[in-house]
Amino acid sequence: MTLKPQLARLGLFDAKVPRYTSYPTAPHFSNDVGADLFADWISGIAPGSSISLYIHVPFCRRLCWFCACRTQGTQTDNPVIAYVDVLKAELDLLAARLPERVTLSRLHWGGGTPTLLNADLMRELAGRILEVVPLGPDAEFSVEIDPNEIDEARLDALAEAGMNRASIGVQDFDDEIQKTIGRIQSYDTTRKAAEMIRARGIASLNADILYGLPHQTKARMTESVQKLLSLNPDRVALYGYAHVPWMAKRQQLIPSDALPTPEKRLELFETARRLFLWDNYAEIGIDHFATQDDGLTHALRAGRLKRNFQGYTDDQAPILIGLGASSISRFPQGYAQNAPATSAHTKAIREGRFSTSRGHLFKGQDILRSRLIEALMCDFQINSNEILRDYDISAAELHQMYAKANAAFDGLLRIDENGLFIPPEARALTRMIARSFDAYDLSKAGHSSAI
Repeated sequence: MTLKPQLARLGLFDAKVPRYTSYPTAPHFSNDVGADLFADWISGIAPGSSISLYIHVPFCRRLCWFCACRTQGTQTDNPVIAYVDVLKAELDLLAARLPERVTLSRLHWGGGTPTLLNADLMRELAGRILEVVPLGPDAEFSVEIDPNEIDEARLDALAEAGMNRASIGVQDFDDEIQKTIGRIQSYDTTRKAAEMIRARGIASLNADILYGLPHQTKARMTESVQKLLSLNPDRVALYGYAHVPWMAKRQQLIPSDALPTPEKRLELFETARRLFLWDNYAEIGIDHFATQDDGLTHALRAGRLKRNFQGYTDDQAPILIGLGASSISRFPQGYAQNAPATSAHTKAIREGRFSTSRGHLFKGQDILRSRLIEALMCDFQINSNEILRDYDISAAELHQMYAKANAAFDGLLRIDENGLFIPPEARALTRMIARSFDAYDLSKAGHSSAI
């Protein structure tokens, strides 16, 4: 990259910044939002609305060392069976407060490993969800699938329930890297899972792959991406591995001296990026790629691309409700997060109340700055006409924000009467540029590397 010395001088290789899947980010949540307010927000949804629903299953058969998600291991099905009962009770609480004729725009099962549920549990859970909130027209029902933890019976159950998009985690196909990160998953196992998914008429397939893993090289990255491309995924998330052992204790099992330098991380990202572009994938934001006819690509071209806790999305629903331990909901009024610990979440639900333990009430310029950051993360530009039309800010104040951001980045940004634009050569800095519009103190949050 020709700008590498300038990027280094601007701090790209040293910066720790949020991924901006929300604004403000989760470390700034407080106990201002509790179960009663969360219930009020649900009751206030307009009848006939379209919403999104996220179901979190925190259990895994094994705990991958690289993962920083809130998960817990189990070798038996008993905790999973008990947890599904809790989810059904939580759905009952939702049903009691949800206005009439609300339908789903998106339904996503994440984790953890949702496919730990046996086929009967999957049918039971999906049936209860769709009794409470049916799928709307053109709705998307997606499930995160572990290729090591799936079979014909469970895929049959998911397909019968209406799943029309599947997501598989790859991370890396190299044997040594898999052993180092505690995630053994062969190419053949992954290919078989993809074939079983498509055999059931589920045409849409997502995949995740990581760069910045221990022992990763450009050659190994190339081989893994080429193997992934042979599966013909519709969407790919190319995430940077976030090494945060102070937050995720299991990451202490990963040797830090085997991790690539920030400069090498950028090279690994660019290696993968070029391969996806050469295979005619559209570049979506900072770390996603999609086929030319995928919904994300259409949303990007139409200026409707959004960003939420799952990354980039074409979902236009204004409300996302998260069920299950640690899940986060987003309403026009703010964010609400369930108790992170499964035990605390279970206790609250069994007592007949939501487990909401913290969140954030939008105030001041939160909604404005959220949109500015989302525009940068999705479109690499801010449209001044849109901002001045939809938000309470003067042209002079908005231009002052632009000028401050541009001054911090050596004048790399382009500013004109239409707004602010990040040129292609500066897009590696996008998260850092977004930080310029963040009014919160980020010094103690412990965010991941900017690249």
